[in-house]
Amino acid sequence: MQNQMKRTVSGVMILHGFTANLDSVRELFPPLRAMGLRLNAPLLKGHGSSSPDELRGVVWQDWLSDAERALKTFAGADGCVVIIGHSMGALLALHLAARYPEMVDSLVLVTPAIRLVSLLAPGRPLHFLAPLISRFLDRWGLQTTMADPGKAIMPNQYGWAPTRTILSFFDLVANSESVLGKVRAPVLILHNRKESIVLPESADIVYRRIATPAAQKRIVWLERSDHQVFCDCERAVAVGAAVDFIAERFGGCRAHPETGTRSVAS
Repeated sequence: MQNQMKRTVSGVMILHGFTANLDSVRELFPPLRAMGLRLNAPLLKGHGSSSPDELRGVVWQDWLSDAERALKTFAGADGCVVIIGHSMGALLALHLAARYPEMVDSLVLVTPAIRLVSLLAPGRPLHFLAPLISRFLDRWGLQTTMADPGKAIMPNQYGWAPTRTILSFFDLVANSESVLGKVRAPVLILHNRKESIVLPESADIVYRRIATPAAQKRIVWLERSDHQVFCDCERAVAVGAAVDFIAERFGGCRAHPETGTRSVAS
């Protein structure tokens, strides 16, 4: 991290997942703001609308472009950022860390979607059928599942997505494996032992293949939660793990009283 030693830590950027919106990550906002940190949580193209039709024609490169613009604006000319990414957002965070290592201080990767439960996803047995299915199905239904609905916060997100947009998301999943070896930033991976969207082996794949030194990467496992970890029954544990990691990152920083941002101590 020698190239980051004189850069300003601008704050924390949060990237939501596919078909989700800021409801899915909102539990992070109060504790991070209580730490005096600046936050940036961009709404990615096609998301947060009243209808999933807004996703028609959107491809994964659009989401990466949104994330890149947000990073560059938030980091500024001489800044760097801690990125929290959930699911698809974790994949985008990996791309940003690989492309802009000087702008990314560290990563919190929450259920990174490298291996999906769906048999039609990249790396799964029936992936070859996905393009064929897209010829006959215009949309795929989606379901938000919670391990304990009685103790969960139900996020308001899309109940379906255009098939072609899902195939583009699959392209992002497949493409993201190629950047893992270029990631050298400190990383916390949050993952579930069992869930309905992302296989737990995803955490192990990311951990093994990123170039981050062993002393600067770790996995925290959640035992009960389903995919929306910041909304499900273990959300306090998930938020606490992310906040503790970020507190460690800012522990070696000093505040700029005139800006509220912090510089990495040399």
